[in-house]
Amino acid sequence: MASNNNSSDRQRIAQQRLSRIAAHLHKHEDGNSGIIAKECKIDATGSTEENKGTVPRKRQEIMKWNGWGYSDSKFLFNKKGQAEFTGKRYRLSGMTLPSLQDWFENTFGASVKHKSPATPVLNASVVPPPRLNEAFVENLKATGIPFSNEAEDRVFRAHGHCLHEIFALREGKKFERVPDMVVWPNCHNDVVKIVELACKHNVCLIPYGGGTSVTSALECPPEETRCIVSLDTSQMNRILWLDENNLVAHVEAGIIGQDLERLLNESGYCTGHEPDSMEFSSLGGWVATRASGMKKNVYGNIEDLVIHIKAVTPRGVIEKSCQGPRTSTGPDIHHFILGSEGTLGVVTEVTMKIRPIPEYQKYGSVVFPKFEAGVACLREVAKQRCAPASIRLMDNKQFHFGHALKPQVSSIFTHFVEGLKKFYITKLKGFDPHQLVVATLLFEGDRERVLQHEKQVYDIAATFGGLAAGEDNGQRGYLLTFVIAYLRDLGMDYCVVAESFETSVPWDRVLDLCQNVKERIIRECKERGVQFQPLTSCRVTQTYDSGACIYFYFAFNYRGLADPVHTYEQVEHAAREEILANGGSLSHHHGVTLVSSLQLPYGLGRGEDREPCFLTHDPTKPYCFLTQCPLRKPATPMCRKRHTPGDRVSVHCTRPATGVARARWDKDIPASQTLP
Repeated sequence: MASNNNSSDRQRIAQQRLSRIAAHLHKHEDGNSGIIAKECKIDATGSTEENKGTVPRKRQEIMKWNGWGYSDSKFLFNKKGQAEFTGKRYRLSGMTLPSLQDWFENTFGASVKHKSPATPVLNASVVPPPRLNEAFVENLKATGIPFSNEAEDRVFRAHGHCLHEIFALREGKKFERVPDMVVWPNCHNDVVKIVELACKHNVCLIPYGGGTSVTSALECPPEETRCIVSLDTSQMNRILWLDENNLVAHVEAGIIGQDLERLLNESGYCTGHEPDSMEFSSLGGWVATRASGMKKNVYGNIEDLVIHIKAVTPRGVIEKSCQGPRTSTGPDIHHFILGSEGTLGVVTEVTMKIRPIPEYQKYGSVVFPKFEAGVACLREVAKQRCAPASIRLMDNKQFHFGHALKPQVSSIFTHFVEGLKKFYITKLKGFDPHQLVVATLLFEGDRERVLQHEKQVYDIAATFGGLAAGEDNGQRGYLLTFVIAYLRDLGMDYCVVAESFETSVPWDRVLDLCQNVKERIIRECKERGVQFQPLTSCRVTQTYDSGACIYFYFAFNYRGLADPVHTYEQVEHAAREEILANGGSLSHHHGVTLVSSLQLPYGLGRGEDREPCFLTHDPTKPYCFLTQCPLRKPATPMCRKRHTPGDRVSVHCTRPATGVARARWDKDIPASQTLP
């Protein structure tokens, strides 16, 4: 009898524990769609007034439609044979760069006489007419949520910043498929309404944050016959509340990085999260791509900063009810959403850690005789846990590239001092200008700790032959961060294509990986008829206890090539294969592209090994992943052709379709059956 009582008690206690665990996943439900659509307080009057942020609803008013960044900011070569950077938005704006043109022509074999200008204005005739779902449109009108089906609005949200996307825009090529309309929710509850209507009327949604994606995630599948709606979160750009006791802020996910930092700075706080795209990328995009910022050594990556996520899925609003700093109940729903790249739902609100604005900030730089010495130094800095907020090691080619971007010196004395430094490093110390490398440093925190870490880092650097190179060089390296992306547009103006990709790798594989990937790129370019030597360079840009993030730049002069984009993609695919063969990851922070998704089995393991684990857990709903998706696999590794619905694959080689509805590849699959 006692045994039966004990068994009953154990069952009761177990049930209570399961109930508590379930309570950590809070999900709003109603009788129909599982979504409660409440009125957004700020829109209770039906107002469609634009929420003021740096980027307006009509992005084309201040931003390029066929390139990076602001319309008034760009690199150009003037009549004096010097490069300059236009506009007034950056520290580099209005300055001339006397060395850039010579570097450009010598590096790529290019000439400013051979120009390939971009199409200046969008031709509406190349944009397919919208395929509107009239029932959806009528229901959307009733909500008062603003929307548009104008060609410029639709094209602006039909692409990210992959090379093939920008190249096609510049060439003025006809679009196969673009979003049929753009909708601008003002708050979480607007998103709930939109997703509810999308499910009701079988409409595809593509979440759009800052538009800085380099994963082809914003491309619309040409064979999709349903109405595709771009859900632009840019009007969801407020800090809803700030808790100074717990040092957290609750923020709408559409806010872009520069606005988030500006608003927090007004109250004396910051996030410290600064990816290179932070000017234009959004908080929701950071979550969706598991982003990393250059100051992660102090502040952490996005997964370290997130406390709470609210997301709208076709089955309801998913969020935790507990906002404690850590729980032992798993699996953690946040880790399903982080890195999901828009395939599971729309991130609408995020609670994240904040910090007081640092008391003290100091830049620095170190010159090393060789790349190997620099890597060894960074490894030791990571081992001793004294890394500054940011430490980046540039190889020799990036060093010369950075030197070419140096503004014109206005003072004879400054020019004289620079000459002395160069003489000291190359002549007296014997550093080879063709082998030396530079590490840039950024220290942040309280003054005493910064100075302590600074001394420790420079002492370590000295043991590996490093020489302190001054604050100015370090500061200039970081100030260039936000203008580097503009250089690709300049290159394309003169028949040079360029792109970047990244990986993470254990420390003992860093040197081999860097060397082998560069050599593979050069070899592949030669085999594919690239007539001029390509630029291949890398930097160690993030450090961890067990490894580092390596960031590659790759560019070549495409004159004489029939299809430069196809050639580039073939070479990039080979470079990624080389990365994987050398022990690197598919991506550290960019996400998974259409091309690299074919290599995803190397990152997740073989499909035949994973599938039994998925199916034995729940044959009908395997971990919410896209194992039930029809196939959209290119016929060859570099082919973008999609196969017809009907064939099926597991998650490792499926490229999701679109937004919340990305799992709905087959138009005959009801919306309610797409996600568990």
